[in-house]
Amino acid sequence: MGEMRYRAEDLRRYAAAVLVSLGVPGGDADRVSDSLVRSNLGGVDSHGVSRLMIYAKRIREGRIAAQPKIHLEASGAVLRVDGGNGLGQVVALRALEAAIPVAAELGLAGIAIRRSNHFGAASYYCEWACRRDLALLALTNSPPGIPPHGGKRAYLGTNPVAFGFPTRQGPPLIVDMSSSVVARGKIILAAREGEAIPPGWAIDREGRETTDPEEALQGAVLPFGGVKGYALATAVEVLSGVLSGAAFGPHVGNLYEEGQPIADVGHFFLLMDISRWMPRDVYYQRIDQMLRELKSVSRADGVEEILYPGEGRERRIRRREKEGIPLSREVATDLKELGRSCGVSFPAPIDS
Repeated sequence: MGEMRYRAEDLRRYAAAVLVSLGVPGGDADRVSDSLVRSNLGGVDSHGVSRLMIYAKRIREGRIAAQPKIHLEASGAVLRVDGGNGLGQVVALRALEAAIPVAAELGLAGIAIRRSNHFGAASYYCEWACRRDLALLALTNSPPGIPPHGGKRAYLGTNPVAFGFPTRQGPPLIVDMSSSVVARGKIILAAREGEAIPPGWAIDREGRETTDPEEALQGAVLPFGGVKGYALATAVEVLSGVLSGAAFGPHVGNLYEEGQPIADVGHFFLLMDISRWMPRDVYYQRIDQMLRELKSVSRADGVEEILYPGEGRERRIRRREKEGIPLSREVATDLKELGRSCGVSFPAPIDS
């Protein structure tokens, strides 16, 4: 179907303007739009501006609160957060900001969040922490997407795990991985664009492997590494869903399904103030040494360079900042129609 490229800043302004037109406060709209576009820049298009359509639809229906009443309770190093059914990015960043002084005092802050929604790519919050000389573990649950080991019905979410560690000599060390073979958002995007998915990604409702994204969405995404991915997804479900007081397993609402109650997604963060563990200069010397040694390991035949986690993503960001963000014509058409319904003009592509 082809694709067109758009300037990142144009897409940020557009997404923020759409959200503001729906009643989202300007600062919150900026945060959500930045999160979405940052995902596109990093090549994670399944969590990018294509998500704006479903956000807008659910805000209009009242299934997501445009102006949530977020409630935070602190007890020692623990923060318990009721997200008020707000946009996930708004809830998560509000909670992380409140956790900074807690981590500064105690060395770390554990944050359990309930009554939230899809919060975009977990790596976004890791980058946010690293810019503040903080380290972060970020977890979230999601609607049922993967089956228990040996099962054919989805029970657990595709539950990502992300780590962020700041560096001084290069981009931060960022690990962001789904506990499934692939993020369910990529299958949603493939279905929207009418493309087949690779073998080994998913099963249909009868437990048979499928390359049809529509059948996959009715079935389940497979966990990565078999029983290991299943076990990891289960642990994330406990921390993000059970411990937080949020919904868990099949009780998490799916934004893409009609007639459901609020999603009640749960998140879990562990924010660490490095200076409370060791002097910052010592930490930076140690991590930069480790990454230099990692990159200098003897390379296998045909390998030009060893990259550490997060380095390749940073290069994709820089490239797309220069060359533009590619969007399929179908996604661009959907966004243009959304803008028309909100009184917001969709930007022209770079090569127009």
